[in-house]
Amino acid sequence: MNNEVIIETRDLGKDYFDGENLIQALRCASMKVHKGEMVAIMGPSGSGKSTLLYILGLLQPPTGGEYLFRGQNILEFSREEQARFRNRQLGFVFQTCDLLPNSTVYENLELPLIYAEADHHNRRRKILGALDRVGLSHRVDHWANRLSGGERQRAAIARALVNNPSLILGDEPTGQLDQRNTEIVVEQLRDIATQGYTVVLVTHEEEIGQACDRVVRIRDGMIVSNGVEEVNGADSRAFAQGPSSSVAR
Repeated sequence: MNNEVIIETRDLGKDYFDGENLIQALRCASMKVHKGEMVAIMGPSGSGKSTLLYILGLLQPPTGGEYLFRGQNILEFSREEQARFRNRQLGFVFQTCDLLPNSTVYENLELPLIYAEADHHNRRRKILGALDRVGLSHRVDHWANRLSGGERQRAAIARALVNNPSLILGDEPTGQLDQRNTEIVVEQLRDIATQGYTVVLVTHEEEIGQACDRVVRIRDGMIVSNGVEEVNGADSRAFAQGPSSSVAR
């Protein structure tokens, strides 16, 4: 980790209506993440942690606030500019892997390169390089549906890396893995961060939080601890009280 700030959010909020009721999924969320840092976002079910991650991934817009990426407010980008940014600067690892089951590992990793209009002659080199980082280069031509659960998630990590993004975002990336494969995936994400990538992931597992550089805790849509100092006058002990019924996932 170094002192370069990759992500800075300022008073991010996300509201929506559930029938006649206003739901405040996220309120005044301010945080910073530095290059090479591995950060876990944790909180009770319904606390707003996934909402925050989806905003960071430009998968949904906030109601208000700013999202700076290396000092630039990317919320001001057009939809087309955000799509290009998402493809080239962000990598995603979801709980369900989301690999195309009837395609090879190579074909799954090639898709983001096609969208990024990467040179055809360099694709295999990039794909093999990404797979080598997760120990799966020997599976390059295997069908995705023939991989084990742990291998599928490692292939998903390789796919997130293939465009050499600045930021890797994970939404419960170990949620469907057993203990051994969870340890392998967390170790690989840890190694990725030491190589200069920035990793931000949502998890409910305290063991994974302990493997990160820092835990950002969120409750009732508000960041109550950024892992360095308490904010908003809140205390992390409040997590034991459970989520509010008016807060979204």
